[in-house]
Amino acid sequence: MIDDTQTVDKQRAIRLHEYSGIDGVQIDETQKLEADSGQLLVEVKAAGVNPVDWKIAEGMGRDMFALTLPRTLGCEISGIVRECGDGVEEYNIGDEVFGFVSLMRLGGFADYVIALPEELARKPKTITHAEAAAIPVAGETSWQALFDEAQLGPGQWLLIHAAAGGVGSIAVQLAKAKGAYVIATASAANEEFVSSLGVDEFIDYRTTRFDEALRDIDVVYDTIGGETQARSFSVLKPRGYLVSIVEPPAEELAMRFKVRAAMTVVQPNGAQLANIAALVEEGKVRPSVAKTMPLEDAVAALMESKQGHVRGKLVLVP
Repeated sequence: MIDDTQTVDKQRAIRLHEYSGIDGVQIDETQKLEADSGQLLVEVKAAGVNPVDWKIAEGMGRDMFALTLPRTLGCEISGIVRECGDGVEEYNIGDEVFGFVSLMRLGGFADYVIALPEELARKPKTITHAEAAAIPVAGETSWQALFDEAQLGPGQWLLIHAAAGGVGSIAVQLAKAKGAYVIATASAANEEFVSSLGVDEFIDYRTTRFDEALRDIDVVYDTIGGETQARSFSVLKPRGYLVSIVEPPAEELAMRFKVRAAMTVVQPNGAQLANIAALVEEGKVRPSVAKTMPLEDAVAALMESKQGHVRGKLVLVP
């Protein structure tokens, strides 16, 4: 089923040509995309920029994902369905959708992207495409880490590191919607922003050692790794849970402090994204867009993301 009003002969795409880091990324003109059976062609109205994008450019997942090059980067999108392949019943041409495209395919940094129905959800009507593109990866990452893995529940105490970032800021709101007591670390410059998300306690990591100030935490959400992760074990209560999205936690530390620990790797999940969309429409979750940039500035956006001091999410707008 094809919308004849849309003529897509060529499109722009931000593609990785070699695993040499961001230097291996450039904008190309490519042939039009067409949806095969079970697929959707989505016109990209906005695409979120994530650390995984420049990490893939540096070779992360080179063997795991087995991506052929050149490859269009980008996995987080919001847009409009322009074509439905045979067998697609969940969506219709013209539907506004957002989602997380599998890292095994990517393709979001372009005018059009191929997506699967199970990777998408209907875009909340209360927000823009740029705002919607700031949600899927951070939202699904935090949902799977906090609720599926750590089983965070109402009344539990949660420590979130780097709460001003794209992942941390969404995690705060999801946890508060769940009824958790949320303690957040960030720099003093971000205190007002993080506090506006509804945190119960704020810690300036530059002036206060969280591992000296806290004890008996139920769950630690590690988005930093390294020394921060190692110091986090001591703040957990016995049988508490450290869940990381950046590196596997040290088993010996988990045993020493008698806690549980795991690393999660996010997977596209349209059903979870639909739950998050409902929270957005209820006003319980609001995305934070640090900056919108044109598609042709993707390399600059990747460099800014790599610097690691972005408040919220960088979003490309084709």
